[in-house]
Amino acid sequence: MPLLVRTWNVFHGNAQPPRRRGFLHEMVELASADRPDVLCLQELPVWSLPLVDGWAGMDAARSIARRPFVFPGGLAGWITRRHQGFFRSGISGQANAILAAREHGLEDLGDEQISGDGRERRTVHAVRVAGRIVVANLHASNSADRELVEREIARALAFAESRARTGEPLVLAGDFNLAGVRVDGFSAPAGGIDHVLVRGLPAAEPRTWPVEARVQNGAVLSDHAPVEVEVG
Repeated sequence: MPLLVRTWNVFHGNAQPPRRRGFLHEMVELASADRPDVLCLQELPVWSLPLVDGWAGMDAARSIARRPFVFPGGLAGWITRRHQGFFRSGISGQANAILAAREHGLEDLGDEQISGDGRERRTVHAVRVAGRIVVANLHASNSADRELVEREIARALAFAESRARTGEPLVLAGDFNLAGVRVDGFSAPAGGIDHVLVRGLPAAEPRTWPVEARVQNGAVLSDHAPVEVEVG
């Protein structure tokens, strides 16, 4: 049975351009409304991690890239929501998540830092879905140094391969921060910097959502568009 794998950098819940209020709940509901099999999210505020599975109606595995400032009782999230566009992840930290339809089952395979010393911490996180396919969610550094970003992608791939069984299909998805990326043995990339690359299973052409598909109440949700691929 084919699986629909979707990735979206949700920009800490911001619109584009950012506004005072955030739209994270609306984003997660929108991204999960048509019941994708797998949903990879990047740039989540840490306060949202206990909530995303309920918003989406999916199982979730979570990875923290940068921990928030320590405030009691969820105060970091409260402060951030006073002006979402201004604070972004400065107080509430940054995280990623992989969600899967509940009928598939989700096995968390852990995460690893892929950015080098002295840079903002970027990670890759992997899960096994339906007991038969490994999905890795990465968020590479935003850098003009293409070789640096390519090294991070190579680290992400090596980590994902270390978690996969011999011959197991592998999906490498997320915000690569690199256009035109090619990974040997994987399906073709999308047109922008967000990708869903597939190895070991047939993969349809990647589809990038048009802007109008992520507009709500006159706001364009996130500075990234969701990208999706049908796998298998």
